[in-house]
Amino acid sequence: MTETESIAYDVVVLGAGPVGENVADRTRAAGLSTAVVESELVGGECSYWACMPSKALLRPVIARADARRTPGLSQAVQGPLDTAAVLAHRDYYTSHWQDDGQIQWLDSIGADLHRGHGRLTGPRTVTVTGPDGGHKVLTARHAVAVSTGTRAVLPDLPGLAEVKPWTSREATSAKAAPGRLVVVGGGVVATEMATAWQALGSQVTLLVRGKGLLNRMEPFAGELVAEALVEAGADVRTGTSVESVTRENGTVVVVTDTGDRIEADEILFATGRAPRTDDIGLDTIGLEPGSWLEVDDSLRVPGSKWLYAVGDVNHRALLTHQGKYQARIAGAAIAARASGVPLLESDPWGAHAATADHAAVPQVVFTDPEAASVGLSLAEAEQAGHRVRAVDHDLAAVSGAGLYADGYKGRARMVVDLEREILLGVTFVGPGVGELIHSATIAVAGQVPISRLWHAVPSYPTISEVWLRLLETYRDN
Repeated sequence: MTETESIAYDVVVLGAGPVGENVADRTRAAGLSTAVVESELVGGECSYWACMPSKALLRPVIARADARRTPGLSQAVQGPLDTAAVLAHRDYYTSHWQDDGQIQWLDSIGADLHRGHGRLTGPRTVTVTGPDGGHKVLTARHAVAVSTGTRAVLPDLPGLAEVKPWTSREATSAKAAPGRLVVVGGGVVATEMATAWQALGSQVTLLVRGKGLLNRMEPFAGELVAEALVEAGADVRTGTSVESVTRENGTVVVVTDTGDRIEADEILFATGRAPRTDDIGLDTIGLEPGSWLEVDDSLRVPGSKWLYAVGDVNHRALLTHQGKYQARIAGAAIAARASGVPLLESDPWGAHAATADHAAVPQVVFTDPEAASVGLSLAEAEQAGHRVRAVDHDLAAVSGAGLYADGYKGRARMVVDLEREILLGVTFVGPGVGELIHSATIAVAGQVPISRLWHAVPSYPTISEVWLRLLETYRDN
């Protein structure tokens, strides 16, 4: 029988994705001994199956699209992408699914890595079952931070397991472009992967149960992205549900609720995420396995003095950059409490309270065109009871847009709180707008009065000049 080893730390972090790594970085910087537990690759979902590989796949797609809209260059880029080169570029950015570099980084900050499956086995206690079946019991003097993220959710369709469908992991790590690919879903993963694989040689059919794409953004975002996908050759069907999926002699056969039969080589389900908390021992501390973990603004679970839940697992904002933001807050809060320093609301940096994930969450969808938003949509603002006005502008009418690309298509909207004359939300859709969204994030997070934004002069001739046009429209109408 393998002997159980017991080790005490100040902090134990469960999960070594970007969020867990950032918690560990902050607690180590504060001088707290820190253990990190990981059952897969250090670097997590983002590094190997989400942010990094998906953007590596999409960057050549978007660059070619931009080049095709540029006079003097368009004729030189009419051919297909070099799919093998794109996939090799993707493999480079995933470090070929090896985490040696991430391990070296953990070593550099002085955090201890424990490989294996970690489960809470009581207050302040995590038991790690290693690859060899051995056990280590890690006890935390001050905090355990759960940063286990989420997993893809598959629908309850009979026989789906035998079909071996793709989830986001297979979609970002595939070794070749399938000839025909069905994508089920209308959110970020579905639209980005439909964009990527259509450009890399697949014939994509996108099946969307709802009325449109990207339904958490302004409606025009999904409309413009859908239009571009159709122009690229994809078959986009909204208001369509999947009734059954089978694999017959290697071919995927999809039957929809309208009775259509669609054949494909692979099928990707991008139909939501669930917290990876079903087997981490929540029941041993009185919490429900498989649940999202509620937290306060210091990322601590209410009713506990030692348990923190950081990143996607708390369901506040399922985005890597927001999770890393939360990790910085959680690390600072853990360190302050460990030293006996009270968490002061008057702290000018807000170092111990996560507030950005309430009202100023930025997001970029790396489709062609890009869709970027921060804060509330018009519908969300109205539902929250704000007296608001939406101000729209055609991005194609901005001087910098025409210089950026021939035939530029795009749209901008800002949602104005009429009581305070500040921005509650901003949405941009168009080529290159991902780099615009941080200016909007500053305006929303900083609650900058429109009267002051008027004096933030955009450079000419850039797409940023849309700010001037939005403000003029607000003032003059």
